[in-house]
Amino acid sequence: MIPKVFKEVIDLGDGREISIETGKLAKQAHGSVVVQMGKAMLLCTVVSNYKQSDVNFLPLTVDYREKFAAAGRYPGGFFKREARPSDGEVLTMRLVDRVLRPLFPKDYHAETQVMIQLMSHDEDVMPDALAGLAASAAIQLSDFPFECPISEARVARVNGEFVINPSRAQLADSDLEMMIGASADSVMMVEGEMDEVSEEDMADAIKFAHEAIKVQCAAK
Repeated sequence: MIPKVFKEVIDLGDGREISIETGKLAKQAHGSVVVQMGKAMLLCTVVSNYKQSDVNFLPLTVDYREKFAAAGRYPGGFFKREARPSDGEVLTMRLVDRVLRPLFPKDYHAETQVMIQLMSHDEDVMPDALAGLAASAAIQLSDFPFECPISEARVARVNGEFVINPSRAQLADSDLEMMIGASADSVMMVEGEMDEVSEEDMADAIKFAHEAIKVQCAAK
């Protein structure tokens, strides 16, 4: 049986595209998507226990992994296997968790897992900027109680111009870098670093990223 695949394409406005595909992989999960930008490809799956846990909080687990296999490599040295998550992976997990967690109902205490894995690596694409988009898209496909679609985007200022989801080369030449998490209506999370900039420049960067996030949320 040939699986029926559904695909949505998001135009970033500069010749680059982000595609969201579902229906082919991880069909036993409550929700699964493959998000692709360039050659970079992320698989996100979400599952939840339909039975509420006997706790007074949401036991939400967000896991993000960039494995060596995504680049056609394997770990070297004495241990030829994947190790614990790197600091960058842990920070990406926290960024995604920070935006998702408040959008579940306060009385929803069922164990929930969001698993994001880098399937294919692209030297010109930073995949952590796509993790929030993948997580939200997978949740939207499930039957979990969830308030609204969200997404995350990285914004950088290169030669005085703002760029969404810049490459590593562009990021090296930037003087401002921020990760923005937001819904279509409001900005929920801001994190980043920069040289000394004015409040006006920082606000402009947030607005620029939010406009891109609105397009991504509409695609879900």
